[in-house]
Amino acid sequence: MGQVDDAPEVLAIGRSGVDVYPLQTGVGLEDVETFGKYLGGSAANVAVAAARLGHAVALVTGVGDDPFGRFVRRALRELGVDDRHVVVDLRDPTPVTFCEVFPPDDFPLYFYRRPTAPDLQVRPDDLDLDAVRGAALLWTTVTGLSQEPSRAAHHAAWEARARRPHTVLDLDYRPVFWSTREEAAAQVRAALPFVTVAVGNREECEVAVGETDPDRAADALLDAGVQLAVVKQGPRGVLGKTRTERVEVPPTPVDVVNGLGAGDAFGGSLIDGLLRGLPLEQTLRNANAAGAIVASRLECSTAMPTADEIAALVAGRPLGDAAQPADPRLEGSRA
Repeated sequence: MGQVDDAPEVLAIGRSGVDVYPLQTGVGLEDVETFGKYLGGSAANVAVAAARLGHAVALVTGVGDDPFGRFVRRALRELGVDDRHVVVDLRDPTPVTFCEVFPPDDFPLYFYRRPTAPDLQVRPDDLDLDAVRGAALLWTTVTGLSQEPSRAAHHAAWEARARRPHTVLDLDYRPVFWSTREEAAAQVRAALPFVTVAVGNREECEVAVGETDPDRAADALLDAGVQLAVVKQGPRGVLGKTRTERVEVPPTPVDVVNGLGAGDAFGGSLIDGLLRGLPLEQTLRNANAAGAIVASRLECSTAMPTADEIAALVAGRPLGDAAQPADPRLEGSRA
């Protein structure tokens, strides 16, 4: 079944906001003097990553009726993502997220989105169900299940989708958004029968299916109803598993500047591989390389790689051999 009418090729539902990153690394926020302002939020980042790889992408999210909300919508458009499904919330402000950068592996996040945020206030009647049904790929996240009415909107989308191929759930577990781990686990278990692809790291798999061993976690996800389980293993690489195929690929080495956003780049490249029908091993190698490229850069959304950059790194060429193209839209505003 191909794309329906004028539905986007990729429809993502989930978190958006403003990322405020320090331009000095290795120091706490109390000592940072200058910051960069960027489009942020996991679903927004994944949408940008897929758009950078040539796909027609739209995002369902919410923003406040404020300057940061206008920034998010403008940044989405400038980075190639259709913003027609963005809901403007007249009550709650657009969320802001700060981070600290302590390479190579410490990147604390501080979410200013309490008690809620506009993306968690998206309602079922905000959805264009024709777009949900017609998209070649639907990307959703576990964070979107953490509150109502967003949870109901996700289930409405899955019901309309009716397990069409490439209905993806990013396991994306962030404890700050949940009252308990058990609540998150229950919501993930309720969601898995409606999706065909699940992707997450070992901790997220433990929340979803109670397993941290990659093979057992993948098997449990398959038993829950998904057709493809992707388990990210950090320094051990990534495992992809279906009922008939098992693929494990090593990590892509890189000098880490900021690990935040690497998983979203992985997701955008995974989307690309699924839609292009690439072999699973090539899909995962490309996704690993995409994540590594973003980890080597400070920002997230504006750092998403091109297909040429991914191909260069997969082929073993240094990142400098496929430098990020000069594009004024990719320069983060200074805050």
